[in-house]
Amino acid sequence: MDNEFVKVPEKDKTLSPGKLFYNWFAANIGIMGFVYGAIIVSYHLSFWQSVTAALIGALTFAIPGWVAMIGQREGVTTFKMSRATFGTHGNKIPNFMAWLNMVGWLAVNVITGTLLFSAMLKTIHVPQTGFTKFICLVVFAGLVFLSGIFKEDTLAKIQTWLSWIFGGLTLVMLIMFLMNANWGEAFAMKPGSWVTGWLPAVAFIAAGSSISWSMAAADWGAYVHPNTKPSATFWNTTLGAATPLFILMAGGVLLSTISPSLARASDPYQVMYGVIPGWFGFLYFLVAAGGIIPQCLVSFRSARINLSTIGIEVSQKRSLILHAVIIILISIYVLFISGDFLSNFELFLNFLGICLASWVAIFLVDSVIYRKNGYDVKLMEPNSSVYYNWPGIISWIIATIFGFLFTSNAAYRGPFAHGIFENNSSLAVFVSGIAAIIVMFIKSSDKQED
Repeated sequence: MDNEFVKVPEKDKTLSPGKLFYNWFAANIGIMGFVYGAIIVSYHLSFWQSVTAALIGALTFAIPGWVAMIGQREGVTTFKMSRATFGTHGNKIPNFMAWLNMVGWLAVNVITGTLLFSAMLKTIHVPQTGFTKFICLVVFAGLVFLSGIFKEDTLAKIQTWLSWIFGGLTLVMLIMFLMNANWGEAFAMKPGSWVTGWLPAVAFIAAGSSISWSMAAADWGAYVHPNTKPSATFWNTTLGAATPLFILMAGGVLLSTISPSLARASDPYQVMYGVIPGWFGFLYFLVAAGGIIPQCLVSFRSARINLSTIGIEVSQKRSLILHAVIIILISIYVLFISGDFLSNFELFLNFLGICLASWVAIFLVDSVIYRKNGYDVKLMEPNSSVYYNWPGIISWIIATIFGFLFTSNAAYRGPFAHGIFENNSSLAVFVSGIAAIIVMFIKSSDKQED
C-alpha cells in the first residue's frame, strides 16, 4: 500500500475470518514448535506443568488478536496506527526496530530453510557441496521473494493451501512421535517451581512467538472484510496461531522423553530426524523446510509495510529487490563465511524483543485510554503536525530501560538480573511490557489532573 494513503482501500478488504485463521495457522505450523516443547521441559517441570505452560504461552496470541481487531476497526496497518501513539517522528524508532526484527527473523528462516533443503537432497544421495547449498539458497529464497508480487487475497489462498499440506504432514510426524514417546517417563517427571520454572517457560514462549508477531497483526487485520465481526477477527487470529503451536509444543514435551538432548541441540532438526523411520527422511525435511515458508511470507510482507511506514518511499519492485539483497547477503555470510552467526544474531533479536514488548503494551494501553472512539486520521498521516507524542515516547524509553535492567544472557547482564531473572532473558520481555503499562497509566492520570 502506498505511503501517501492511511487507510486500506475498501476494494482491498477481502480477507474472511477463515482466510485469516489459515494465515496464522500456516505461520505457526513449523516443526520448531516441537523444539519449543522440549525447551519447556528443560525448565524442570512436570508433564502437566509443561502442558499448561504450553497452553498459556500459546494463548498469549490474544495480544496479536487484539491488535488485529483494532487494525480491522480502523482499516489501518500496524505502524501507521502507531503514529498516533508516538507521533510521526517518534514512531520511527520502534517502527525501524520492528523492521529490523522482521528482516532478522526472515534471514534466520531463509538460512534454516536452506540448510533443511540441503539436508533433504542428502537423503536422495545428492552430493553436499558449496554449489548445491547455494542452489538450495536460491531456490528457497526465490520461493519466499516470489510472494512479494502477490496481493493479500492471493497470499491468503497460498497460506490456506500451505496450512493443509504441511499441517497434514506435520500431523503424521506428531503421530510418529506420540507412538514412540515414553509415556511412563513423561508422567513421572517431577514438578518444578511455578515461579522460577513455569513462569519463565511461559515468558519464553510469548517472547519467541506472540509478542514478536504482534507487529504484523494489524497488517492482516486491516485487510479483513468490513462486515466481519471484530470478535471473529480476534478469535481467528488468536486461535489460528495458538492451536498449531500448542499441539506441536505438547508433542515436543513428549518428544523430549525420547531425545532429552533436543532442547540444547545446535541442530534440533537432526535430533528429530533420528527419531523417525529412515523411509520418512525425505518427507521429514520437506515438512521442516516447507513449514518455514509461511512464516517467511508473513515476515516479508510486514517488512515491506514497515519500510514504507518509516518514510522510505520505494516502489514494491524496489522494496522487493532491497529486502532480497539484504537477506541474501546475510545468508551468504552465514552459510559460506561464518558458521557462528546465528546464535549471535538471535541474541540481537532477543534485545529487539524487549523494545517490541514495551511498544505493543504502550500501543494497546494508548488505544484503551485515548482511542475509544477511534483514531484521528490526521494523527496517522505522514505529514501530521504532531511529531512527538511524549507520553508514549517517555513510557517506551522507561519500559525498555527496565527490560534491559533485568536482562541476563550470554552477551549482557543487567544489574537486577538475579533470582528468577538470572539466565532467563525472556522474563525481561515481560518486565518491559508490565513497566510500559504502569508508566502509561501514570502518565494518563497526570494528564487528566492537568
